Amino acid sequence: MKQLSRLESTPANDHTSGPWCPLPLHDFAGCRGIESGAVFIIASGLSARSFPLETFAHVPMITMNGAISLFMNTDVKPYFYACSDRSFSQQQPALFDYAMAVSQRVALWEDHAQSSRVRPSGQLYPLSKAEKPSWLEAVLGRRDALVVEHSLLPLRKRPIGFSKDMSAGFFDARTVAYLAIQLAFHVGFSKVFLVGVDLDEKSGRFYETMDAVNSPCGLDQHYYTRILPSFELMSKKVMGDDFMVYNLSDTSKIPQSVIPRVTLGDVETMLR
Repeated sequence: MKQLSRLESTPANDHTSGPWCPLPLHDFAGCRGIESGAVFIIASGLSARSFPLETFAHVPMITMNGAISLFMNTDVKPYFYACSDRSFSQQQPALFDYAMAVSQRVALWEDHAQSSRVRPSGQLYPLSKAEKPSWLEAVLGRRDALVVEHSLLPLRKRPIGFSKDMSAGFFDARTVAYLAIQLAFHVGFSKVFLVGVDLDEKSGRFYETMDAVNSPCGLDQHYYTRILPSFELMSKKVMGDDFMVYNLSDTSKIPQSVIPRVTLGDVETMLR
């Protein structure tokens, strides 16, 4: 376990005397393949409002950004909390603070974690971006944990892909829900149920209000260029007998042909 480098500033909630102690970092290799079975991924779409969180409290849950608000006033602690938006802690400080306080594990950018005024109570795993394997690495079968799009189209600034090993980084699809799915695969879960992955920019997020400071949203801007292509790649090259993803949102923009939709009744049957 390595440590973050020390910054000049001191987190506001550090009550220790003397110099600030750097945050301990955990390597993603240490949590690879340690779980099995089902996991819920809780996102911020409006459909998440109706999800009976406590009914499924016995099933591990991964959540992100402001979707942590669904866990408030419950005894459910997220198995993993992911936040790839460095500005979220300033835009929604109360929600970010709560996530740091209750989550068993958190995945943040190293500099974000370092500069944050709050310290996570759970294990901290630093995020990094995955790089597309070189032609030679692909031929030799190296970095086979990185599934990438191979196309004759002009090269993208960032590749479309799916990381099976978070130690090698993750692929950004412009929605943190896709990061959460890569986390679920890495940890070893084989059955993923998506909650609130509506991807409907006009409907907004279930926890936001008109009179509050709301985070920018680029779902419509990136849906056809990054979001949908990423889910299509995952559907074709990652999902199968050993790893399946299901969508509980009946208003999701993700086609059922890409991610099959299920009902709560279906989920209860599958969990049995």
